[in-house]
Amino acid sequence: MSLERLRDWLERAKADTVVITKPASVAYLTGVRINPHERLLALSVTPDDAVLVLPALEREKAEKTAVAGVQLSAYADGEDAAALVPIKGRLALERDHITLGLAERLDAVDAVDAGSEIRRLRMRKTPDEIAKLRRAAAITDAVAADVLDALRPGISELELAGFVLSRIADAGAEPAFEPLIQSGPNSALPHGRPGPRRLEVGDLVLVDIGAAWEGYKGDITRMAVMGEPTDRQRELHELVLAAHDAALGAVRPGVAAGEVDAAARAVIEGGGEGPLFIHRTGHGLGLEEHEEPNFTPGEQVILEEGMVATIEPGVYISGWGGIRIEDDVVVEPGGGRWLTRLERELRVVNATT
Repeated sequence: MSLERLRDWLERAKADTVVITKPASVAYLTGVRINPHERLLALSVTPDDAVLVLPALEREKAEKTAVAGVQLSAYADGEDAAALVPIKGRLALERDHITLGLAERLDAVDAVDAGSEIRRLRMRKTPDEIAKLRRAAAITDAVAADVLDALRPGISELELAGFVLSRIADAGAEPAFEPLIQSGPNSALPHGRPGPRRLEVGDLVLVDIGAAWEGYKGDITRMAVMGEPTDRQRELHELVLAAHDAALGAVRPGVAAGEVDAAARAVIEGGGEGPLFIHRTGHGLGLEEHEEPNFTPGEQVILEEGMVATIEPGVYISGWGGIRIEDDVVVEPGGGRWLTRLERELRVVNATT
């Protein structure tokens, strides 16, 4: 149980209370998934108790999902929520998330940092978490296939993004993030948002979408071209696909995460396009769209069985377009296993003017 593993760490860290405030970390430890907005959400864990301080308007929802052993302490708007957080002895906090104001209220002058331990616990997924990620990936695959089938000249990026959200809802899931539908020169923006631009013959179309199942997120990117692709479009897609597969081949327990990035980067650099690959090869995936481990250059985190991450190399040319291919992979004893399975070939849309 995650709470017991955290209590084991508390003893090793010589701390008495850990206060967790990041909503994804709270969800991981308690089963309670809520967005507190500007209100306080704080889980206080001691060797004997676990108390979740949360807004009163979220209590009923929390009661349905909280794991055994978690007490709920709800407060109404206007009440002093920080005063409800139980503190005993030496304190540990998620320093990368807690606000300065709350830290001062909790008198956290010499607090131990618990953030790195929470991230370490969350990196290695349980079988139940992997099952949820597999379901999210399957829904993501199906919706991505529907989007690719819906591509046609004249439809806008925003219309396609709305279609994505509708199809995810039809599947009984939630969006993992805002759909990224980018066409033509817009596809050269790795995190570009969909806009009113309408698809035209000759466009590259980047479809980066994800569905979430019980909070666990899927993430996929596929490429299409409107009409017959140019030689340059085909060559770059083949290069990115080769880098994508090289990265997958490097995934296995005991390998440093940076080696996965290096495998993808070597292919793109070998193709003479190194400067066009401007981001990491991938990132961890779970209750958050971006978590650890990260496939960045030189990253020394060692891959372990049960870790889940994306593999998503890409190349981007300003004013021309970009190409990215992304899948979700779980680390297993024999290597990496795909969670997303949709075909990765360049989709050629039969487009006429």
